[in-house]
Amino acid sequence: MTPLLELRDVDAYYGPVQALHGVTLTVEPGEIVALLGANGAGKTTTLRAVSGMVRRGGTIVFEGRELRRKGPEAVARLGVAHVPEGRGTFSELTVWENLRLGAILRRGSIDADVKRVLEFFPWLESRRNQQAGTLSGGEQQMLALGRAMMQRRKLLMVDEPSLGLAPLVVAEIFRNLIELNQREGTTVLLVEQNARNSLAAAHRAYVLETGRVAFSGPSDELARHEGIRRSYLGY
Repeated sequence: MTPLLELRDVDAYYGPVQALHGVTLTVEPGEIVALLGANGAGKTTTLRAVSGMVRRGGTIVFEGRELRRKGPEAVARLGVAHVPEGRGTFSELTVWENLRLGAILRRGSIDADVKRVLEFFPWLESRRNQQAGTLSGGEQQMLALGRAMMQRRKLLMVDEPSLGLAPLVVAEIFRNLIELNQREGTTVLLVEQNARNSLAAAHRAYVLETGRVAFSGPSDELARHEGIRRSYLGY
């Protein structure tokens, strides 16, 4: 099977500082792939490299197209949705306006997509006229996922969806990601510090350390790996 996304020997830089060192990974169609690692390991930078938000080298291929010279708008048009760390909702706009922005690059009616999003997040209907900035952190994260779903992209990249949220809210967000993958075949590249939740949700995972891939493999195998258990799972 040809990977939906492939990174080969990717470097990334913030000014003169190199944050990624030869990262190589693949994401197959229909997979959930997790990126694990400590703060500063390069997880967020990997997503930003795919989206064209940082200076990068190496090869990044999405559906057979080279992305390295493309910026964020071009990458989005090719079929990549990026939900950044910190939710990224437009706080002064309403819930409904945020959802509509998710479909801004598309033409035609969005009614079917709104119905689809409401099946996952039915509470959004009663909050449609509420400013996004007045929602709770968990609700904003779900709105951000809903807006990404409105884009109908082939790859959903989600950065730290559990950050700062209560355990019950985190469980619901992960349940929605798994359901989206299983029900619609959405391919997900997930960055998450909670290794236990990530490995439970993902088919495969990569562990980054100081901008390099240290471990990779099926999630169940990594969950049994002694070094990963001690460093990331706490047992």
